[in-house]
Amino acid sequence: MKVKEFLKKKDIELSWKRYFIDALGAMAQGLFCSLLIGTILDTIGDLTGWGFLVEIGKYASAMSGPAMAIAIGYALKAPNLVLFSLAAVGSAANGLGGAGGPLAVLVIAIVAAECGKLVSKETKVDILVTPSVTILVGVALSAGIAPWIGKAASAFGTLIMQATELQPFLMGIVVSVLVGIALTLPISSAAICAALGLTGLAGGAAVAGCCAQMVGFAVMSFRENRWGGLVSQGIGTSMLQMGNIVRNPRIWIPPTVASAITGPLATCLFKLEMNGPAVSSGMGTCGLVGQIGVYTGWVETGHTIAAMDWIGLVLICFVLPAILSWLGGLLLRKIGWIKKNDLKL
Repeated sequence: MKVKEFLKKKDIELSWKRYFIDALGAMAQGLFCSLLIGTILDTIGDLTGWGFLVEIGKYASAMSGPAMAIAIGYALKAPNLVLFSLAAVGSAANGLGGAGGPLAVLVIAIVAAECGKLVSKETKVDILVTPSVTILVGVALSAGIAPWIGKAASAFGTLIMQATELQPFLMGIVVSVLVGIALTLPISSAAICAALGLTGLAGGAAVAGCCAQMVGFAVMSFRENRWGGLVSQGIGTSMLQMGNIVRNPRIWIPPTVASAITGPLATCLFKLEMNGPAVSSGMGTCGLVGQIGVYTGWVETGHTIAAMDWIGLVLICFVLPAILSWLGGLLLRKIGWIKKNDLKL
């Protein structure tokens, strides 16, 4: 059997979409269902004094590595024995990857899953061979390259954060616009922020950019999509507009301009920082995770929360994106760049 036919039989697709859209998006879901939910429960437990929520939150957060790896395997359509074996791989990669653990999990889980798929159901002792190959490959790679992947990702993330500290205006624009665009594209801004460990002022700019896209599209398309569209985009995802963007890229202008304005306002005026989980930097208003992450950071760092902090958070995350995108959309409608139903979901 030829290599191409064998790979097709094993459902191994060497493509950008499979590895950097499907797998990355699934990894973000794994992070959400472990670290993010755990952090939210932990925060609620601290605020209410309900210790059992704190404990549950810590258990959930501790499972982020296995959750990410299994989610990646699911996106790669891994057979059951491969899928379940990825729990050990994710734990090893995330643990040994340090601050850059999510990126290490992404790379290593992909390789381990595909190797497991290669041998799956090829022997009479599949119950032994497939898990062994998947785990051995994954853990060996974790031991060999996870620390280096983690250091590289951490160094790059630190570079972005230091650059934002030194040039908050320029980097506020760059980070806000790029992470916001990533959120709307069919890739995962949350996974990117997690992989780079993007926190601090850079994390605040990322939150601003994501909120500008989500709230911006939600408000700008209200006349077409009404309340259902407002909710699905405003606390769901602006990715729903991707099909419309392909048909008319000009509809992307208002929320992107809004992110270019709110980003530097976040870094320079309000000093908005994300010191909660890095993954929250790329979530925007999705389930209000970005805002919960900012608040969690305030609490964990012992920050004295002032009225200006709340004002900045509300303006950057909700008010300014809504006003700026609505005005931008109104202008583009008047000059004919946005036509009726161009924003219809």
